[in-house]
Amino acid sequence: MFSALRQASRSVSSTRALRTPASRPVAAAFTLRPLARTLVTTKYTKDHEAVIYDDQKNIGKVTITDYAQTSLGDVVFVELPTTDTEVAQGESIGAVESVKAASDIFSPVSGKVVAINEELGSQPSLVNKSPEDKGWLCEIELSKPSEMDDLMSAGEYQAHCEES
Repeated sequence: MFSALRQASRSVSSTRALRTPASRPVAAAFTLRPLARTLVTTKYTKDHEAVIYDDQKNIGKVTITDYAQTSLGDVVFVELPTTDTEVAQGESIGAVESVKAASDIFSPVSGKVVAINEELGSQPSLVNKSPEDKGWLCEIELSKPSEMDDLMSAGEYQAHCEES
């Protein structure tokens, strides 16, 4: 049965090729678009920040990790950097306050802050509900993409958390 379906689809494809107008070459009807390769990588710091890096856009989305938000408890306030601020790797860029404690946020990479998560102003609990998705902190356009190599992979970060 499957061979009959394959044969039928082949005959439909060849019929379409025959119906292509003579003024347009058959090859032009099937032009290939170049594929863009985008690599999205998540790397971690020892201070429990993460950066989700899109190499195509050269933008890193900074978050705190699930481990960090669990340690903090219920987040009640998030201080974020302002857009267009230049930051250096390891520099304090804000703070997260919870019912238990307050903790500084350190930039995992160097670059320019291009966006902040405005929703955290009215809903800081997003950091607890979805720290690496809806609770993201800011986006940084990396000035030194090679700094990503200095950060930990998911496996290395997990081992770091188990040692703590």
